[in-house]
Amino acid sequence: MNLNRLNWNDLRIFLAVGQASTLSAAARRLGVNESTASRHISHLEQAIGELVFTRDHQGFHLTPRGRELLEHVQAMEKGALGFAEALSGTQQDVAGRVRVATMEGIATLYLSGAFAELRRRHPALEVELLTSAELVHVNRRQADVFLSFFPSEGRGLEAAPVGEFQLHLYGSEAYLATHGRPASRADLSRHVFVSYVDDLVQLDTVRWLSEGVEDPKVVFHSTSMLAQMFAAAAGTGLVMLPTFARAERFGLTPILAQEVRVPRIIWLTVHRDQQYSRRVKAVTGFLREILRRDYPCAPGIKPT
Repeated sequence: MNLNRLNWNDLRIFLAVGQASTLSAAARRLGVNESTASRHISHLEQAIGELVFTRDHQGFHLTPRGRELLEHVQAMEKGALGFAEALSGTQQDVAGRVRVATMEGIATLYLSGAFAELRRRHPALEVELLTSAELVHVNRRQADVFLSFFPSEGRGLEAAPVGEFQLHLYGSEAYLATHGRPASRADLSRHVFVSYVDDLVQLDTVRWLSEGVEDPKVVFHSTSMLAQMFAAAAGTGLVMLPTFARAERFGLTPILAQEVRVPRIIWLTVHRDQQYSRRVKAVTGFLREILRRDYPCAPGIKPT
């Protein structure tokens, strides 16, 4: 290995590719073209005399040496960010980029609006809001913060409950005018529903309709909560939605709100190495604050 040939640009691009798993995504994130990113990876492999990735049509995959190197480079990144934050001065100077990953519904219908207040508090702080229907690997640095409906597990992760919301059935006035308003749970057997595409559900925590309604007849399926909501608003069927959707603003009214309710706890996950970073701490503190205000945990669930 020729240590004199190692340089930070090679390692920076290696880190981005290792986190993104594709050259194109890493290049976009860093603002370089793919050929430049590929050249830096090749230069790094020449410098250490070993491959750090295997390549195939699905992307770049870390070799055993690459995984070992990634841990060291992540530690370097942590040190560099800590040094930059130490130089940034007071709390009002919190700056940098924080990637928050969560489900599409809570990202679009709740967090995207709530983050306006965070922006007012910290104008130099940038938030990347990543929506994903799958598990996001915080321990692989795919995100700095992960909000989910389940506790994430993994090496070096800290996960804690920070809030709780309820899901209820909703229907449009057009649907109810045609099919009638259910007066009891038994009446639901005569109604139709909107829900997820069952065989494409990645997380069992979103199978909330079947928890609230026995053997529902689903006539419209979508992987998108937003598509489900707007299909229900158009009169397609009844839909199960979380309270943070505020579905009433889209012309939907709650159905059997006291009889049919499904709870979900909101979990916040952050990497142990990142939880005291001032930029990450500003975001996680804000998330805890607004969730405690808007969707507090029920008694017996200890939030952070």
